[in-house]
Amino acid sequence: MAKRKKLITRLKEKYKLVILNDNTFEEKISFRASLWYLIIGTAAFAIVLVFLTLMIIKGTPLKHYLIGVSDVSSQREIVNAHLKIDSLTKLTEQNEVYLENIKRVINGEISEGKSERPEDDEAQKNAKALNNKISKEELELRKLIESESQFDLNVEQLSKEHKGVNAFTFFSPIKGNITEHFDKSRQHFGIDIAAKKNENIKAVLEGTVVLSSFTPETGNVIAIQHRDNMLSFYKHCSALLKKAGSFVRAGEVIAVVGNTGEYTTGPHLHFELWMNGSAVNPEEFINF
Repeated sequence: MAKRKKLITRLKEKYKLVILNDNTFEEKISFRASLWYLIIGTAAFAIVLVFLTLMIIKGTPLKHYLIGVSDVSSQREIVNAHLKIDSLTKLTEQNEVYLENIKRVINGEISEGKSERPEDDEAQKNAKALNNKISKEELELRKLIESESQFDLNVEQLSKEHKGVNAFTFFSPIKGNITEHFDKSRQHFGIDIAAKKNENIKAVLEGTVVLSSFTPETGNVIAIQHRDNMLSFYKHCSALLKKAGSFVRAGEVIAVVGNTGEYTTGPHLHFELWMNGSAVNPEEFINF
């Protein structure tokens, strides 16, 4: 008990901390407190300092430089990030090829029957090599079967495409007079609608904008990819209001009527509908 009382007495004893001028011994700052308060203050300051240090390390990138802090989850996130970057890079390359093919189709640069991929040419060579090994009787049988089923296949394909287009409910892109109609024989794969300059052009269906650029022949062009492999094209616009990759709703304004491009004689909209790679007559499905 005596030692305990003596310890308590020492803790309650007051001490004076003085800061003096070394040359004049003038007292500059003095502080009086018991030893007990000094111990408590020092411990509190140490606790606050440790807490702030931990918070700074936890809330900043400094934790990645400490040994043992980087866990498996962080490494997994890094790996997933690299995989996503790789996937996005491949998707971007595919979209660039897709958009380039659409531009070439618009400009009429892709001819029918010509393969655009080296692997297709290789497959054709392999098929020819196999055909050379087939007997004449088997070749004649193949030709007979193909000639008998050719008409049925075409009818089935056309009926599917026609039924697919009829399944949509279209918005009219613009109201006006049709000055030139759809005609595949002249390679006019759409219709021309005369309208006032700077009139709004609307999307016929919801979809994603896959092309929004300028070509010398058709001027400002915007194309939208819809569901079920349907595409709509809007040409000769004076201004394009949507960028490639934008999602648009049916009836949303996407461009403005204009007179751009070489193949134009006045303010109008050249509108095209494509289903499964084949052009269809928009007048059969939309009221203009």
